[in-house]
Amino acid sequence: MKKKKTQYPENVYTSLESLLSMEHLAMGFSFLAKKQKVKSILGGKHASKLRGRGMDYEESRNYVPGDDIRNIDWKVTARTQRTHTKVFSEEKEKPALIIVDQSQSMFFGSQFKTKATVAAEVAALAAFRVAREGDRVGGAVFSNDKMELLPPKRDRRNTLRFLEKIVSYNHQLDIEGDLTFEKQIHESIIRVNNLVTHDFLVIIISDFIHYSEEMIKTLRIMNRKNDVILARISDPMDCTLPSEEITLGEGSRQILAKGNNKSLREKFKTGYEKNLHAFEALMHQYRIPLIQLDTLGDVDKQLKEIIKMPK
Repeated sequence: MKKKKTQYPENVYTSLESLLSMEHLAMGFSFLAKKQKVKSILGGKHASKLRGRGMDYEESRNYVPGDDIRNIDWKVTARTQRTHTKVFSEEKEKPALIIVDQSQSMFFGSQFKTKATVAAEVAALAAFRVAREGDRVGGAVFSNDKMELLPPKRDRRNTLRFLEKIVSYNHQLDIEGDLTFEKQIHESIIRVNNLVTHDFLVIIISDFIHYSEEMIKTLRIMNRKNDVILARISDPMDCTLPSEEITLGEGSRQILAKGNNKSLREKFKTGYEKNLHAFEALMHQYRIPLIQLDTLGDVDKQLKEIIKMPK
């Protein structure tokens, strides 16, 4: 007797087919600061540290007519009494690590898609975009209690394995999951920090509902020698209770929330906004770009609006 195939409702769960279909949408935006419009979140003061692919100093040599005078090496010129110019070589690559949250708080969506599905789509778009720009792609996926990491490789098969891992973790989500996983996102970031050396692009995709001082400290350390970008996924009901009565559940525990209670709705919204504003302020202070995405709109259109490349 054949085993009945488990059904994964579209938009509640993702699939490998849907993630692969994102490849043709991975255009018109870039995570490299040098390709941003001036007013982009990655092109302004937040991204002044984002190096993108740039130029590495190689040596100084004698100046010859036609050299750019802006590249004159004044220290060597003063020491040798002969005009020298700096020679630069193009930085060849910028390996990327994409970290995807598939823990229990992401298994929520009030209207269109779950946050977990949106996070998976953002990861797929990022992976295909980075690969298209010629850089190595790797990734990590974490749930409530585990994590798997694939080091960056310039190999399409590595990208496919990464997407398969995302789908596997996504399909393990269910409504009976436990929400006690505050340390997992921090532990995952620590593992990533131990892998990256310098000049990596690190994209972390999560709702960041559970963050701690220790996690922020690790992000700061990672951001000193690498380019860290956070993609925060939110749902309208993260901050707003509906006006009618609803049952809220956490695993086996449930409570009845009276949405017609104005005071309760205001406290719920105020608490969420206070937490969000505090997180935004910290990222601003430490110059870590924070991209805000939601579960309502098409992910590719949201990304292109936020970090679109100039025409």
